[in-house]
Amino acid sequence: MEDKIEREVQIGAPVQRVWELITQAEHLGTWFGDAGADVDLRVGGELELRWAEHGKSRGRIERLDEPTAFSFRWAPFEDPGGLHPVEGNSTLVEFSLAAEGDGTRLTVVETGFAGLDATPEQRKRNFGGNTEGWRLELGELVEYAERVAA
Repeated sequence: MEDKIEREVQIGAPVQRVWELITQAEHLGTWFGDAGADVDLRVGGELELRWAEHGKSRGRIERLDEPTAFSFRWAPFEDPGGLHPVEGNSTLVEFSLAAEGDGTRLTVVETGFAGLDATPEQRKRNFGGNTEGWRLELGELVEYAERVAA
């Protein structure tokens, strides 16, 4: 069972601006969740991402090193479920930002699929769904950043 999804994108905006786009609710709730977000931006703070089609996912902020590292543990799956991220129903999402030329290289790593309290089929489905999901969401972030970074 694969346990790690890693994606990297180049964003045509400074690191500080990309930091805002990935940590502030007004932005997360637009490019990531399409129906809003709430973020208590502190280690241990809660976040909630909402999608019109998929409902909501809750998370807990694990790391904040402005403006280069942001991570949260979230419970994004209906199966195994639970409203709050705990061991067995959650994965860890880590964002790393680095200046590159006039823009930012953003790396996203999600781990913990092998530790989900789920059947092998459920784990495989969750991993596959998030693998495709990060491709789509990061594409949306790049497009969103082009519109709002100025």
